[in-house]
Amino acid sequence: AISGINTSIKGSLSTTSRTTIGTLSDNNVVGVVRHDIEAAGFVDSGVPFSAMFGESPAVGMDFLAIIATNNFFCQVQGTGNLNGKTVRGKLYGYRAVADANTFAALTQSELLSA
Repeated sequence: AISGINTSIKGSLSTTSRTTIGTLSDNNVVGVVRHDIEAAGFVDSGVPFSAMFGESPAVGMDFLAIIATNNFFCQVQGTGNLNGKTVRGKLYGYRAVADANTFAALTQSELLSA
């Protein structure tokens, strides 16, 4: 934290490549995270706030997202930080078997919804 300056870091995980941080309302975004430190007007290091969405599997749901290709992407953006920032997390997965037609439909749906 920087005394007197608001800082933040945002991250998202998506099944397709993005040039911006995603939100859960965006297509193909599986999870998001945000950490803020509100320090403007304070001489100390301010007050931290954190929010994480999609950080654990939802019980009772068949799936949260289907990744039909062999890629997924992580985006990270820092604001008002002195150093580069990182993001880390867990991705829970299950490998399913699908026939050629189902796999083609899933892959096409994933790529076209980007």
